[in-house]
Amino acid sequence: MKHSIWIAVAVAVLLGLMGSTYVVREGQVGMVLNLGRVARTGIGPGLHFKVPLVETALVFDRRLTVFNAEPERYLTSERKDVSVDFFTVGMIEDVRAFYRATGGDESLAVDRLAPIIKDSLRNEINARTLKELVSGDRAEIIDRQLEAINKGASTVGVKIIDLRLKQIDLPTDSQVIQDVYRRMRAQRHQVASRLRAEGAEQAQTIRAGADKQQAVIVAEAERDAQRLRGQGDAEAAALYAKAANKDPAFYAFQRSLEAYRESFSDGKGVIMLERNDDFLKYFGNDR
Repeated sequence: MKHSIWIAVAVAVLLGLMGSTYVVREGQVGMVLNLGRVARTGIGPGLHFKVPLVETALVFDRRLTVFNAEPERYLTSERKDVSVDFFTVGMIEDVRAFYRATGGDESLAVDRLAPIIKDSLRNEINARTLKELVSGDRAEIIDRQLEAINKGASTVGVKIIDLRLKQIDLPTDSQVIQDVYRRMRAQRHQVASRLRAEGAEQAQTIRAGADKQQAVIVAEAERDAQRLRGQGDAEAAALYAKAANKDPAFYAFQRSLEAYRESFSDGKGVIMLERNDDFLKYFGNDR
């Protein structure tokens, strides 16, 4: 009987010890509730004690956490519709405020933070054009709004370390995307027209160069032909002169025969001359 009592006491003491201790690991923070009310907060890593059945220990992760949210649609300064997808990197800074705002539910914390971040981004995006938003420095957008975002996040007990815009899209049901496609087509047509104009200009330059080269080649060939003809005529004249000097009578006779042949080559020529004309002197003289 005594052994049973001692065993029961030992079990009760062991259960009491187990129920009165809790462990907070590195990267975590603890909080103790006394009958549902916050008794102690900011408890660091280590082994800690609490009153069994009266106090409840809660442990939260204080490491950096990524909070994802659904994409939000905004209007730019020129009233163009864009869809912005973003995520935040944050950590629990005030455990008491975090527990009171969310009951320790991280998904509820995301739901509470999303409107704060979206409203802050809306102010920045509404003041920018679509071109500035897409091609500008996104880090500048974040830096300008991070302080305001943290003021709102402090009510949830969370500190936002960083905010990143993952993607900026044009909604498919928006007129903006049709305008963008129309502008892209116009730009492509402009590029094509410029390339065609440059091609036509280059073709004209090549044709002009070819025509110039052709004219130069023809001129040089004509010049060479004229020089060769001149040289041939000079050589022929020299030969004729040499032959004439050797036998002037025969040379005169030969030239007259050539003249006769040229005059009556077609068989239809008629020449009206006087009887004593020198052109006919070889017709009546057998010498």
